[in-house]
Amino acid sequence: MANGILKVGEITTSSGSGNITIGSGVTLLSNTPAFEAFLSSDQNLSDSTYTKIQFDTKVFDTNNCYDNTTNYRFLPTVAGKYSVYGAVEGDAAGTNTMFRVILAIYKNGSSVARIYHYPSTTAPSNNQSLNVSRTIDMNGTSDYLEIFAFVDPTSSNQGRVDSSSSDLRTYFGAYRIGA
Repeated sequence: MANGILKVGEITTSSGSGNITIGSGVTLLSNTPAFEAFLSSDQNLSDSTYTKIQFDTKVFDTNNCYDNTTNYRFLPTVAGKYSVYGAVEGDAAGTNTMFRVILAIYKNGSSVARIYHYPSTTAPSNNQSLNVSRTIDMNGTSDYLEIFAFVDPTSSNQGRVDSSSSDLRTYFGAYRIGA
């Protein structure tokens, strides 16, 4: 243990059973803060405009870092690297077909990850599901994350993002993976 790292497969007490006490000054790693939220009702979007998705229902939120009522953003209180993910189902609404759907993760108001989908013109549909993920460094004080979507029906009508009634098809989450 020259460099201070001890790697073991199993730790037991001298008797082979009982509790082990972790002393002060020892850092235990965990995947928190962490949260997941979903969209509980359809959200209408202006045609061809990036719009923040209002994930309003928490599945879990370990450190109360996700605002599901006002800003719809994740502002973790612990610095580190975070695995961030999101999904939406863009819908052209009505009988329209979809020209494109874009899903983006925003950090501090700027896009840091995007996924695009342009459906085939020979086999158009009126809805498209997308998911995006990225590992992102967060400072633990002021950095925040949001999800934006861009839905562009072939007509100039309003598109929407479909809710997650029972199958969680429109969701947003993140968890800390390390320093």
